[in-house]
Amino acid sequence: VQLQASGGGLVQAGGSLRLSCAASIRTSGRTFRNYAVTWFRQAPGKGREFVATTGRPSGHTTYYTDSVKGRFTISRDNAKDTVYLRMDSLKPEDTAVYYCAASSSVILSSLGLERGYNYWGQGTLVTVSS
Repeated sequence: VQLQASGGGLVQAGGSLRLSCAASIRTSGRTFRNYAVTWFRQAPGKGREFVATTGRPSGHTTYYTDSVKGRFTISRDNAKDTVYLRMDSLKPEDTAVYYCAASSSVILSSLGLERGYNYWGQGTLVTVSS
């Protein structure tokens, strides 16, 4: 599985961006809908943190970290093998490199943890100016 993150850029506070995570699935018998996809971010000088997840493939619940609830929306288009992260009302503290990650076997308790994922995209930089 290869993941390609894109859509980052420079935006003023209060603005919006939409990130994309396009997947290339080469595992026999697997399709994109079999994978949970999650966005993490890493701000300058800080560790990587959970942002949002599509949830486990068997479920239909998305999850968000508290700081982005009501502002970010994660969605997926299985026909395009792509997951999106719509980010509205951006704040300077949202500035970070955003990474998407995928797993077909992540358990519920690990959805927000890096160790739950074995496939990672290369990251896309989001800079929010004040």
